[in-house]
Amino acid sequence: MTHAFGEAGSGPLAGVRVLDLTINVLGPVATQQLGDMGASVIKVEPPEGDPMRDNGPGRNPHMSALFLNLNRNKRSIRLDLKQPAQREALFKLAGDADVLVHSMRSNAAMRLGLDYPTLHARFPRLIYASAPGYSPDGPYRDRPAYDDVIQGESGVAGLVQASAGVPAYFPTVLADKLCGVYLASAIGMALYSRDRTGHGQEVQIPMFETMVSFNLMEHLWTSTFGAEGRPGYARALSKHRRPYATLDGYICLMAVNDAQWKRLLAALERPELAADERFSTLMARTANIDALYEIVAHQITLRSTAHWHARLDEADIPNAPMNTLADLPNHPYLNDTGFFERYEHHSEGTLVRTAVPQRFSETPPAVRYGAPGLGEHNTDVLRTLGYDDDAIRAMSGAVSGVPADSKG
Repeated sequence: MTHAFGEAGSGPLAGVRVLDLTINVLGPVATQQLGDMGASVIKVEPPEGDPMRDNGPGRNPHMSALFLNLNRNKRSIRLDLKQPAQREALFKLAGDADVLVHSMRSNAAMRLGLDYPTLHARFPRLIYASAPGYSPDGPYRDRPAYDDVIQGESGVAGLVQASAGVPAYFPTVLADKLCGVYLASAIGMALYSRDRTGHGQEVQIPMFETMVSFNLMEHLWTSTFGAEGRPGYARALSKHRRPYATLDGYICLMAVNDAQWKRLLAALERPELAADERFSTLMARTANIDALYEIVAHQITLRSTAHWHARLDEADIPNAPMNTLADLPNHPYLNDTGFFERYEHHSEGTLVRTAVPQRFSETPPAVRYGAPGLGEHNTDVLRTLGYDDDAIRAMSGAVSGVPADSKG
């Protein structure tokens, strides 16, 4: 009999079975990574589907570009978990799963009997994972949280204000995507622990605490030494730390050690500054970094991007012309390495995706199939669980005008 979770992939997580009860961005980022690494992932969607299905442009209803880029290597079933009979189908899947990932608030999970103590009692080997907004041990445990809120609350927007003068969010869903990466990593560690101990466990990645920890790795700065210190890594907060304007564009560069700075200043036709006591050592440069970056910025304005790119390459200084988002699909290096892949999606036609960037010499990850239609695999999955055609039709019937088993 065909297994409910389908075939395993070729990556390092081949054979791992994941129940994905997540929506939006954070959870799908994590479970897509698990799928890319070879895990068999079943995406369990509510009757109306993941909201990201309708967020942005698409060729067909409920298959937006954003959804397509967050949900490859997954199969989709649609269950109304408020209905006991359909919730029981989820429990049957959980009994054969290694990992369950959800994006519900704790009180909602408890009402449905999908909280960790309940599931752990039934399935002690199950890894139970989530990324709540805040630590479950604190007074904010039931507060909702989204990317913009966490960017502001964790200091990300304040970092922009410190360097640019005006607070702003990073123009990407930074907190969601980064916490999704943390979540996937933590799940992998929990699976490793289970291999050694035989026991499942709960994994939580609270967004607020995770982003504060991420920001303060370098920015805790002198606060590391106690109350007399102040947070803020001076080099990163310099208003001159940005792509440098050339005569005809922008170039990005960075020097770190004394030898690199000596070569850089010579390339910029200011070799005398290498002996300047303000810039001759790492400690001195750190204390005077804003002045040094201002000098670099001025020198760069004197020549073209191509001139500086060639000269800095010759001096062995890490550098690159700045790209915009629009530049990336036609970037020669990315195209030469096959980073952008054209593929045929079973319902959406010819599409473009980015390749899986991670490399494993013995267990290579792969994209096995594109993002699924809403409830596309209801029949296949439920039949493997022993449901007959009548029961499958009852569970998969159209709700609120959304077609079941939408294969396109």
